[in-house]
Amino acid sequence: MTDQSDLLAGIEALEDRLAEARASITRRFIGQERVVDLTLSAVLCGGHGLLVGLPGLGKTRLVETVATVMGLASNRIQFTPDLMPADILGSEVLETGHDGARAFKFIPGPVFCQLLMADEINRASPRTQSALLQAMQERQVTVAGEDRALTPPFHVLATQNPIEQEGTYPLPEAQLDRFLVQIDVDYPDRGTERDILLATTGSEDAESHRIFAAEELIEAQELLRRMPVGEAVLEQILDLVRAFRPDDDSAGQRVRDSVAWGPGPRAAQALMLTVRARAMLHGRLAPDAEDVAAMAQPVLIHRMALNFAARARGESLPDLIAATVNHVTRAEAAA
Repeated sequence: MTDQSDLLAGIEALEDRLAEARASITRRFIGQERVVDLTLSAVLCGGHGLLVGLPGLGKTRLVETVATVMGLASNRIQFTPDLMPADILGSEVLETGHDGARAFKFIPGPVFCQLLMADEINRASPRTQSALLQAMQERQVTVAGEDRALTPPFHVLATQNPIEQEGTYPLPEAQLDRFLVQIDVDYPDRGTERDILLATTGSEDAESHRIFAAEELIEAQELLRRMPVGEAVLEQILDLVRAFRPDDDSAGQRVRDSVAWGPGPRAAQALMLTVRARAMLHGRLAPDAEDVAAMAQPVLIHRMALNFAARARGESLPDLIAATVNHVTRAEAAA
């Protein structure tokens, strides 16, 4: 009983800190609470986020603010077609000492940080994109045959422009699957845009302050994994993920007709983590069915694809996900 009481007390204390962190971030990234919550969820779960949106919507500002508030050492890489893997990972150079002796010295690349912003990640060649695969999955990189660990915690927040595709290289499925969530950044509404104009065109800009330290964030990530998940929520996650696999018996006819390939077990793992993070950000001690429904699209949309026939019919993944989530939710409620 004492352990459970300590766990609940720890979750409640963390929720207060997260509320403070969210308030600090929204002072600089105004009005888009959903985007802020998804970005915080990715970091709180120890994962990576892919921010998809047009230029000028504040994605860079958001990542910089999150790094400040969460107390993370950050670097930024502007991905371009001529970027090479060594520009990300680092390289060995031949160095001559004062005594004339020569030896190789490793010069770390920008990936050696705690929060890496990969700006316009789809503008780099597949060879360069693949340089991040090991770092994102294993939290280490191999250079010149030697494994080099990255300082924990390590997160990648990448940006991508969904419209301008000329001169870009679409991310391979293996790399997309390593992003915990896809965070769609849309245009602000009129009231929010008015607030942005007033806040950013004056003589002073709002500032955010550090709320967490890196060590405290690691403790928060460990605490999140201890947050209880009810059996009903667990079954809903399994039902939902399996419902999007066209070869699974539980898939509906629309999924069978429209989906080329569905999400794997990593999607279920991502849902198990992100529903906990959403519950924490909303001040609750355990996730519920609403959290599963809310996190379905950001967790699943980049882990599946429509087939040619569905694209020819003009179908979209967001509509398909929403309809399938509603179907699974109703079936769970009826049972």
